Amino acid sequence: MALDADTPLNSLGFAKPPSQTRVVVAMSGGVDSSVVAAKLADEGYDVVGVTLQLYDHGAALAKKGACCAGIDIHDARRVAEEKGFPHYVLDYENIFQDAVIDEFADSYLAGATPVPCIRCNERVKFKDLLETARDLDADCMATGHYIQRKTGANGPELHSAADATRDQSYFLFSTTPEQLDYLRFPLGHLPSKDATRALAAEYGLAVADKPDSQDICFVPNGDYASVIEKLRPGSAEPGDIVHADGRVLGTHQGVIHYTIGQRRGLGIGGLADPLYVVKLDVDTKQVVVGPKELLSTRVIPVREINWLGDEPLQSRDEWHLMVKVRSTRPPRDAILRPTGPDTAEVELLTPEEGVSPGQACVFYDPDSTRIFGGGWIWRGA
Repeated sequence: MALDADTPLNSLGFAKPPSQTRVVVAMSGGVDSSVVAAKLADEGYDVVGVTLQLYDHGAALAKKGACCAGIDIHDARRVAEEKGFPHYVLDYENIFQDAVIDEFADSYLAGATPVPCIRCNERVKFKDLLETARDLDADCMATGHYIQRKTGANGPELHSAADATRDQSYFLFSTTPEQLDYLRFPLGHLPSKDATRALAAEYGLAVADKPDSQDICFVPNGDYASVIEKLRPGSAEPGDIVHADGRVLGTHQGVIHYTIGQRRGLGIGGLADPLYVVKLDVDTKQVVVGPKELLSTRVIPVREINWLGDEPLQSRDEWHLMVKVRSTRPPRDAILRPTGPDTAEVELLTPEEGVSPGQACVFYDPDSTRIFGGGWIWRGA
């Protein structure tokens, strides 16, 4: 819509009153998205709450620690009722199965360590749900993610959250410029999670003290291997645990039980020096172990890059950036060398341990809070 120069922008960036601005809020039932919905409703926006049913809740109704369980749908609905805005539950089970769970299982079986929350944001929440928001004639969609959207010289930019301990940029790197134009993140500027809970208490929300979800929603107890075995029966085939020098040290009950960098639970005690998983060879069913120095990685091949810079990715031979190769690690100095429209080699100036295929490599501006996108780590050709 054309902006009226005389009309001030509302808090969501539109030149019209909040009451004439429709916003779909993606509500998980947790405190973050509930605060977003309550805040926008209190500010007078035309709020529509939407909660996604992503997997079968029959066995998960009273389960804690998972973002999409049945109890969470109830909590989201209650917030909507108390604040007086409509709330819809959409059955996205088939979409979620096809777009997220199946790839998660296949990636694990291929010896990778996938991050399904990123795929869920990319392929479900910011794709299908975003289209649903447009179908509802919403001006924008808001979420409870801890990340900031700022308007730059060339349009909306993605920036890290003000609270570095809550920042979710690693899980949102694949947000496209078109999606970013439509999305809003009202919590990204808050100094802490305590500030969010204080707002929840201020709005009188019953979820103010609700614990944060810790697990992937369809792996509520953190036991990835058992989920994979249910999804892909017979996938846990036994094989050898092999030292990097070729010695067979023992046997295992399936490559899916291991991740790169793992030290504990290998079942090969009695050795003088600690050993770590340094490679998972699915074809030979081998778990390869070795000393810690073998985990050290300097050059990382990255593909499926979502680039959020102002200049095209291939406009330079080298980009000097900071990168994050695991969600729990701080960004490190690196050089990004494009090798194609959406592929690159990333050279870490200080080698990292435990870099694993299937994880994301996210790009950060060394001089600001801006995120330049990222890509997926793979083994290379």
